[in-house]
Amino acid sequence: MSVQHLTDKLDNLHEANQVNSDQTKKTHSEKSEEDGVIEEIEELQVKVDNSKMPDALRERATRSIERLRRMARRGSYSSEFDTVEKYIHWVTEIPWGVTSKDNLEIKNAREIMNKSHYGMDVVKNLVLDYLAVMQLQLQGVAAQGQSHTEDMAMLRGSSANAPVFIFVGLQGVGKTSIAKSIANSMGREFIRVAVGAVGSVTALRGQPKSFVDSEPGQIIKALTRAKTMNPVILLDEIDKAAGNVSLLNDIMAALLEILDPEQNSTFSDHYLDYPVDLSQVFFICTANNLGTLSAALLDRMEVIRFTSYSDEEKTVIARKYSMPKVLRNTGLSEEHIIVDDAVWPVLVRPVGFDAGLRQLERNLATMVRAAAREIVEGKPTPIHITTDNIREYVLPDQGPLS
Repeated sequence: MSVQHLTDKLDNLHEANQVNSDQTKKTHSEKSEEDGVIEEIEELQVKVDNSKMPDALRERATRSIERLRRMARRGSYSSEFDTVEKYIHWVTEIPWGVTSKDNLEIKNAREIMNKSHYGMDVVKNLVLDYLAVMQLQLQGVAAQGQSHTEDMAMLRGSSANAPVFIFVGLQGVGKTSIAKSIANSMGREFIRVAVGAVGSVTALRGQPKSFVDSEPGQIIKALTRAKTMNPVILLDEIDKAAGNVSLLNDIMAALLEILDPEQNSTFSDHYLDYPVDLSQVFFICTANNLGTLSAALLDRMEVIRFTSYSDEEKTVIARKYSMPKVLRNTGLSEEHIIVDDAVWPVLVRPVGFDAGLRQLERNLATMVRAAAREIVEGKPTPIHITTDNIREYVLPDQGPLS
């Protein structure tokens, strides 16, 4: 055997060993990747097992995970995994069976609402009436020996048990803020869902999971953010939904199912494809006017109209509520700024008609920031604001001085 022939044979043997080594590494890499995917699949199963979801939905989720296992063994799991993982994530994030304990004390609710809002007696009394009814229901539940989890099921499907308020009024009159106050007074989580400019019903009801980038609708997302099944959900500006008539009709129909106490115990989100009980949610809607809302939808809601504030009411609100808040946000206190009584009527009367409080709060913020700069520059405190020097603190072309 020649030396050249022996060299070639050794080279071939080396190449064969290298190929076998590469194949072994590839096999180990694929095995490691497969083991990682199997581990992730098992984590999905743990999520499902630890969730309090209904048994029928648990069975459906388990079947999807089992299908992933079979696909992983064949190596054809990649495209399906993301879809199933996303679906499992959402169905396990829903707080199935989790509710917060309601604080139904009338005195406590009145104090909280009075602390944050002046006036609005009609709204406050309606909320207190609702809390009183809930107290009587709980007393009836206790007398009959039922568990607390059954309390809201007593009158499920009854408009008396689940009122839907719609606050109607101009901008800035306190519709959103009083809704937050109601949630605080009841001890419930507060979630705001902006319905204004919603261009498709899928924003509320979700999109089937077969579509790319599909997700649940805003109602299901609100429950996952609240982490309870009985939050206060504010559907804000429902009169400003899609301008297209056909789309608006679809959105009104979806809102009807969401808000109707006789339907929302089996609300169906297209992504979940499984009924979700919304009967324990306290829904509050806001609108500037009712012209675009369907008659069927209005029939399910209790309309509460917010009137414009008078100058006297604005003065009280400015002194007791708005000014302390602005000072607190600026890092100052009432010891730093003194405002003459004669200044308040000037601050609350902007150019033209302002039904709400937003321009008033802008005037106060501008005034306090100007005073804060003088304090930082070394001017002695307290800063005394009068009708003679108000132009130094509120811009000449802003609000009352323009």
